[in-house]
Amino acid sequence: MSSRGLSHCQTNCVLNSNTVNVVYYSVYESPVGSLLLAGDSDALSLISFPEGKAARQPEPDWMRRNDAFKQVKNQLSAYFAGELKQFELPLAPVGTDFQLAVWRALETIPYGQTCSYGEIAAMIGNPDASRAVGAANGQNPLPSVIPCHRVIGSDGSMTGFGGGVACKKFLLALEQEFTPFSLQ
Repeated sequence: MSSRGLSHCQTNCVLNSNTVNVVYYSVYESPVGSLLLAGDSDALSLISFPEGKAARQPEPDWMRRNDAFKQVKNQLSAYFAGELKQFELPLAPVGTDFQLAVWRALETIPYGQTCSYGEIAAMIGNPDASRAVGAANGQNPLPSVIPCHRVIGSDGSMTGFGGGVACKKFLLALEQEFTPFSLQ
């Protein structure tokens, strides 16, 4: 069973047999390549990196709108410039209840920091589910905005990432570059 929505989703979407949601898409040129953005007129539901195991192409019934997702593109530009630490966008990811719980937990990982799959499993109240958390992390349809790249192996290793490990390293290095160092 799938659910739709996360904490930043600003819309209440009711789907029934008489409703047809039009999916729009656009492309954003980023430092990691051309990102495919997709969603309806209210919310973003997909970001796809150009390479990696999760790379996607537009579906035949999607409509290209180059002017779509201006707010998303502006926030991505600010993120890649080191000026934005947390996205504030209407989101509509689709996933199981477990996946949505994992993705909500990912949103709590601070900019420039990392945590392990086991830590995420503990956050959602299922400490023995680190492998399932890894699978849900890998199905995140909104990478960067929902920061799955901040999850690493318990030994500090760079584990898989839908956009490829090189992309994950780039995103983590970018965040480190713009994270002030402080002694505590």
